[in-house]
Amino acid sequence: MPKLAVLGAGGWGTAMATYLAQRPENTVSLWCANRERAALYQATRMNERQLPGVQIPKSVTITAEESTALAGVEAVLVAVPMAYIRETMQRFVPFLTSDIPVISLVKGIENSTFLRPTEILGSLFKTSLLVTLSGPSHAEEVARGLPTSLVVASADSGLAAWVQQQVGGDKLRLYTNSDLVGVEMAGALKNVLGIAAGVCDGLKFGDNAKAALLTRGLVEMQRFGVAHGANPETFYGIAGLGDLITTCFSQHGRNRRVGERIAMGEKLSDIVVGPQVAEGVLTARSVFERAQQMQLDLPIMTGVYSALYEGLTPIEGVQLLMGRPQKCETRRT
Repeated sequence: MPKLAVLGAGGWGTAMATYLAQRPENTVSLWCANRERAALYQATRMNERQLPGVQIPKSVTITAEESTALAGVEAVLVAVPMAYIRETMQRFVPFLTSDIPVISLVKGIENSTFLRPTEILGSLFKTSLLVTLSGPSHAEEVARGLPTSLVVASADSGLAAWVQQQVGGDKLRLYTNSDLVGVEMAGALKNVLGIAAGVCDGLKFGDNAKAALLTRGLVEMQRFGVAHGANPETFYGIAGLGDLITTCFSQHGRNRRVGERIAMGEKLSDIVVGPQVAEGVLTARSVFERAQQMQLDLPIMTGVYSALYEGLTPIEGVQLLMGRPQKCETRRT
């Protein structure tokens, strides 16, 4: 009977623990960084702040103790926001051996180093047994057992297949992919475009504009990813196009809501206050700085950065995009 530990009791971590515990062959622990919150979840069997109405199965062990969460585990799933992943995972270094697979549920890029989640986790835990699980996966839907398909990416094909068998099921269909770089890049970049889509919605630009935004945004995702060694095909799969669609259209999407509120004139400092993290806000800065260094042309993502950090108004950003020289679509433009 495999024991799996989910590290991070936010919406996505709680949803994954809830899903995994519904498989009778699994033993699941859910680690919460806050002791008071862990006690509350243990008593109510619910993460009311982020997943109201979703019951955490009684079989899930909820704890704030690192050693308890990791006791006897065969694999860990990391569900901590990118901004806190390094600091938080340091707490587990004394308890996690290098032979335990580490599955990242994290989407983003570290600002100071531009490292991807699995690069940080591999460095901290001195392991090469690294996997990322990514794709269109709103916690609200996974926790309620709605059909979902994701990608399991790892440089180790045998490890990816093992995770596929241990985590996948009739409600969560998993595809394997060897392009760890591309899958992680796609998961980070789509959040920046989610903010752009929210701006489009906030300005009430309609379906035509949003379709063009997603299409050209996907080109930017691929351009950026390929420049970092990713397989271009990855961006047309579930972790790329699939996640982009969900992020840009769903009412659950935190990044889309950020863009919508920016378009309505709210300040970023007011928007980012709250229990849930919109990863695209920090990723936009990282991507902009990296694109400048590598001289990559990313007009949509650059516009998002400028709107968030340089005072560019949404209307000015749209005017800049629409005023660019007209080009041939089938060339590298």
